[in-house]
Amino acid sequence: METYRIGLIGFGFIGKVHAYCYSVLHYYYELPFRVELFGLCSRTPETLRKGEKYGFKFTTSDFRQLIRHPEVDIVDICCPNIYHLEPLLEVMKLNKPVYCEKPVVVDWKEVCAVEKLLPHYHATNQVTFHNRFYPAMQKTKSLLDKGFLGTPVSFRFTYYHSGSLDPHKPLGWKQQKGAGLLLDLGSHVIDLVYWFLGKIEKVIGCTRILYPCRPDGEGKNVPVEVEDHALVMLCLKNGATGTIEVSKVAAGAEDELNYELYGSGGAIRYRSMEPNFLHLFDARTNEGYVALPTVQRYEESSFPGPKFSIGWLRGHVHAIYSFLKAVHQQQEASPSLAEGLYNTRIIEAVRKSEKTGRWEQVD
Repeated sequence: METYRIGLIGFGFIGKVHAYCYSVLHYYYELPFRVELFGLCSRTPETLRKGEKYGFKFTTSDFRQLIRHPEVDIVDICCPNIYHLEPLLEVMKLNKPVYCEKPVVVDWKEVCAVEKLLPHYHATNQVTFHNRFYPAMQKTKSLLDKGFLGTPVSFRFTYYHSGSLDPHKPLGWKQQKGAGLLLDLGSHVIDLVYWFLGKIEKVIGCTRILYPCRPDGEGKNVPVEVEDHALVMLCLKNGATGTIEVSKVAAGAEDELNYELYGSGGAIRYRSMEPNFLHLFDARTNEGYVALPTVQRYEESSFPGPKFSIGWLRGHVHAIYSFLKAVHQQQEASPSLAEGLYNTRIIEAVRKSEKTGRWEQVD
């Protein structure tokens, strides 16, 4: 049986999530291959020492050493997105499969650098837009593909956190230049809009920085350069219009991703704090909303059971499974790097619209 040896770049919160998923895959799926956590790259010796306790056989502070290691079959980039570009380009030059956290890159210049190499890169690649991989989202996609909505008319997506509401909370890397709320939370909902309803034609948006200064790691007040809240209007190529709103200063919010989709034939509603159900309205029967259970109903897995409540980690597990299955079958994966770059292009159009005060076309 073939073994795929994974090399992780980054081992913070999301790196541990990815490592966990690789470690438990064989409990959820009948795999025709094995997976081994082999290599770990981190800038800090302390993190590398922790990695050794998790069973990594090779550790380094140089991402090139990890990527070029002959026993690393697949590279997983899960360091902060402001550091994605260099390792991603290195992986692409070596034609190794890559699983990359979102957003793939952070601005127009980086998009162009990756797109330049894409025609010459032929390995399986996937971006971690894990929200696609929950049963509720997959059921939504299936209903849309079958025409449940009829003609799509409008939509509303919100993604709320409250983690930046405290003005005394120290500035983190996600609040530094090159990061920001649109790239962090906005990229998730933009991906769902695109996946559910198709390509975007034009956008206009506005953002807000709630507190102009925050303490840094040493307690010194420094300027905040990226947004705490954003509201975007979108017109899609299929004629549907809608909004996305993302915030890290939404008082009382936990990790709340919600959407409402409306069409000539019905409506679909979802709330991540009630993740086991979709709420459907069929305009053809006009009998009110119906709660459709989705829980853990995956076609590929019955563990721990289709009727048990879904958890946040489960979407990550299924996303990584889908990627590795594509690697094993030598097929393309989705969401791909190309889709991830398109996502960043949309965010760049939103940022441009805020400067111009006009609708901006999405290339």
